[in-house]
Amino acid sequence: MKPSTSTIDDDRPAATTVDKAPDKTIVDRSKRRSAAAAAVRKQRERLASNGRRATPYEAELVENFARNHLNAAYAMPLFVLTVALVTARWNGLQLAVLWFAVTTLSYLLLTHVCRRFLAASRENGSLAEWRRLFMPVQALLAIAWSLLVLYDCRECDDSSYAIVQFSSILVVQAVTTMLSYGLRSGVLVVCIPPTFLLAGRFMFPFDPATMIMAVILVGSLVFFYMIADRFKLSMTALLSQRAENEALIGELETARSISEEARRRAEDANLAKSRFLATMSHELRTPLNAILGFSEVIKDEVLGPVNNETYKDYVKDIHASGEHLLHVINEILDLSRIEAGRHEIKVEPVDLPGVVDEALHMIQLKAKNKDIELVVHAEKNLPKILADERAVRQIVLNLLSNALKFTPSCGTITVRVGWTRGGGQYLSIRDTGPGIPEDEIPVVLSSFGQGSIAIKSAEQGTGLGLPIVQALMHMHDGKFDLKSKLREGTEAIAVFPRSRVLEVMPPVDDDRAATKAGISA
Repeated sequence: MKPSTSTIDDDRPAATTVDKAPDKTIVDRSKRRSAAAAAVRKQRERLASNGRRATPYEAELVENFARNHLNAAYAMPLFVLTVALVTARWNGLQLAVLWFAVTTLSYLLLTHVCRRFLAASRENGSLAEWRRLFMPVQALLAIAWSLLVLYDCRECDDSSYAIVQFSSILVVQAVTTMLSYGLRSGVLVVCIPPTFLLAGRFMFPFDPATMIMAVILVGSLVFFYMIADRFKLSMTALLSQRAENEALIGELETARSISEEARRRAEDANLAKSRFLATMSHELRTPLNAILGFSEVIKDEVLGPVNNETYKDYVKDIHASGEHLLHVINEILDLSRIEAGRHEIKVEPVDLPGVVDEALHMIQLKAKNKDIELVVHAEKNLPKILADERAVRQIVLNLLSNALKFTPSCGTITVRVGWTRGGGQYLSIRDTGPGIPEDEIPVVLSSFGQGSIAIKSAEQGTGLGLPIVQALMHMHDGKFDLKSKLREGTEAIAVFPRSRVLEVMPPVDDDRAATKAGISA
């Protein structure tokens, strides 16, 4: 081998492998049917709602309205009791108790209807019927609070009672807004009658103070209604986000089930492939060895001469075909073992230039017959690498065989072995063949993939040589790159990383080592 000082960068990206698309798309049909059925059922419910278009998330908003009133089932009667005790000073105990009873019963009736709505299934009745049922109960509340503002204390010397009425209606507006924003019509039904009745009473005396209070009451009603609208929009956005999250969870569950199904099918396919390869290994290689043995006996005329020359040619063809078939079977089994993770490498110090030299001797005769020149450039004193010698030899032979196969007569194959810039070692084999189109390189690197030049060539292979090289280099933590241009040839580069290179230790001075160990020379 001729020395060379060329280097190559081992940081180059490895050749892109072809993604193997699945044979068919796997779909969880049961989930898809259930989702479609739910969508159809939901659409029918919306169309059956009195022929009008339902608001998005209307049912959820009404449920929120009902839950809010159930949560306030004890708070509102306490507030009513407080108002009744305060107004008893001006209305008298009897009227205060009567008003407290009417108002509390109205709130209890609303609580009862809300509890029935939450307990009932939506399929048993339309949402519009429940909305119509809520309206009369809320109207009772409006009447109850209107009774409070209708009473006018003529004997009152100051405006204390008016302030109590004004404050009570403001609180009712605020509390109703917080509880009934899911059903905005409920805010208007409960708040409009007492608000406008009290505002009208405050306007008629034409007292500036009471007129300001009237304006504040009407303005606060408008303000609280706008607040209820904002609350409803916020709740709708929250419900929409929750629905999106649930849909995303559903999609993730569907994807997980699809992945599980794909994994199961892949395992079944892998098991079937393993059984097929085991059967092929036994059923094909056993008779093939007999064919090779008997054809070799006849070809070499061990038991006597074969007088017919045509028969001799037939026997040679049989033997060559048998060897080719055995080579194909061995390649398929090698690639299958690598893909299944059952190909173990036995790491030992390997002299890469030495392995390349042995492989060149093996193909030298065939290259001479095709009048192909072999040019070798190898750097001197390369340290050994930690690798599987059999795998390295297979890598070199596969690359050399490919180069020899596609290099025309009077062509040149250039082999380089040397250092990379990162401290690793590389093997480069370049030929002067027809080259590979750039878009066909991923095809050539895939299993059983062949480019258009290989298909047209008389020496067709199995398309497994380069995939095996790529897989073996990956097992050695290395990289494999394939560069080619039409009519300019092809270059295959195998790079072993720095971690695989054995460091050369400096020579040890025996006298100095003995002195350090306390031993006299």
